[in-house]
Amino acid sequence: MTAPAPTRRGRWIERWDPEDEGFWNATGERIARRNLWFSVLSEHIGFSVWTLWSVLVLFMGPEYGLTPADKFLLTSVVTLVGAVVRVPYTFAVAVFGGRNWTVISASLLLVPTVAAFTVMEPGTSFSTFLLVGLLAGIGGGNFASSMTNINAFFPLRKKGWALGLNAGGGNIGVPVIQLAALAVIGASGGPRVLLGVYIPLIVVAAVCAALFMDNLTSVKNDTGAAKDAARDGHTWIMAVLYIGTFGSFIGYSFAFGQVLTIQFGRTPLQAAYLTFIGPLLGSLIRPLGGWLADRYGGARITLWNYVGMAAATAVLIVAGMQKSLPLFVSVFVVLFVLSGLGNGSTFKMIPGIFQAKALARGLKGEAAVAHGRRLSGASMGLIGAVGALGGVGINLAFRQSFLAYGSGTGAFVAFLAYYGLCFVVTWAVYLRRPIGRVPATASASEEKAQLSYAEV
Repeated sequence: MTAPAPTRRGRWIERWDPEDEGFWNATGERIARRNLWFSVLSEHIGFSVWTLWSVLVLFMGPEYGLTPADKFLLTSVVTLVGAVVRVPYTFAVAVFGGRNWTVISASLLLVPTVAAFTVMEPGTSFSTFLLVGLLAGIGGGNFASSMTNINAFFPLRKKGWALGLNAGGGNIGVPVIQLAALAVIGASGGPRVLLGVYIPLIVVAAVCAALFMDNLTSVKNDTGAAKDAARDGHTWIMAVLYIGTFGSFIGYSFAFGQVLTIQFGRTPLQAAYLTFIGPLLGSLIRPLGGWLADRYGGARITLWNYVGMAAATAVLIVAGMQKSLPLFVSVFVVLFVLSGLGNGSTFKMIPGIFQAKALARGLKGEAAVAHGRRLSGASMGLIGAVGALGGVGINLAFRQSFLAYGSGTGAFVAFLAYYGLCFVVTWAVYLRRPIGRVPATASASEEKAQLSYAEV
């Protein structure tokens, strides 16, 4: 018997039940996939706009009158805004509807892009560049709203694939804009050429969202869940770990080109040839981190991933002191890959943690599943926002290191210490003593519910 089609009112879908296999196979999957593809498009361009200034600063030569410290401060404020706006963007989907908010958030990207197009010329004051950079930060919020929206469309058994594809498609916006910058610089074009390419793409994303996406009336704000997640210590512990993984990814994405030009004397074109490789591989490997976490446990993968990140950072310190560009670039790419792997494993830990806590509280079956899903969903928005603040810390650390020592070595020493801290926290909290065990007498339904989530 075929499940009834979703009931519609305009662009709103009033009946949506992806857990009903008949409904999903008949109409749900087709609609969900369509919304996924156009959500990826909007989020991808959002990431590109957010990281726009990581390549614009490469165009800004001595005639712009900016010091290396000024450029690191500029990229820091862009990262900061992108982190902060993730919180309201997380809840905007339930207020406006997923399709409606995608149209709005995509259209808003025109503001920082057109503003940058207008002011990008020598003679513009540093304060003006800072203000326009602040506007570009809104591109970082698209990730949070996109993930929240797509999470509602897919059944539990498909969420990992859908969210992984959504996140990866967005993250790849970082290397894509760096490749676009490479093409523009290689063709002797200026920064306004790059901006001129993205303005029509933003319009296309907004129009496609309006024409092909849908709103779900079933998506409701649960402010109580956000408050409960904020009160739970594991939300903030996982935020610390996510700072080390995603914070590293986005922070290095902004800073890599500047480090190459300042510390190793590369030209903007030479830097652009190298900067896209790390973010590209880090984006592509994120789903593998989630798959390994499913198979071997998120905490184990995260623990050993931090060992790798610390080892790579130690080698970077040596490479920087010896001024070995080939070693520095190759190991920096490895560090990008490890940050992407850790993005997948840390995010996979979150549902497992709250599911384990639900079982430890004595909740059973669907009650345990609902409790774990409710808190993990709310905590992801907070963890994603705090994690992105790591990118601010990385750019500020580089700024201070170049001011104090004339190189990035001091910053890398600080990063090495932070990765060591994350290793200790992961082991002490999630591996030394598990959060909760399912009793030996647990029912089959409890065991099935537990297996629906990644192992902590």
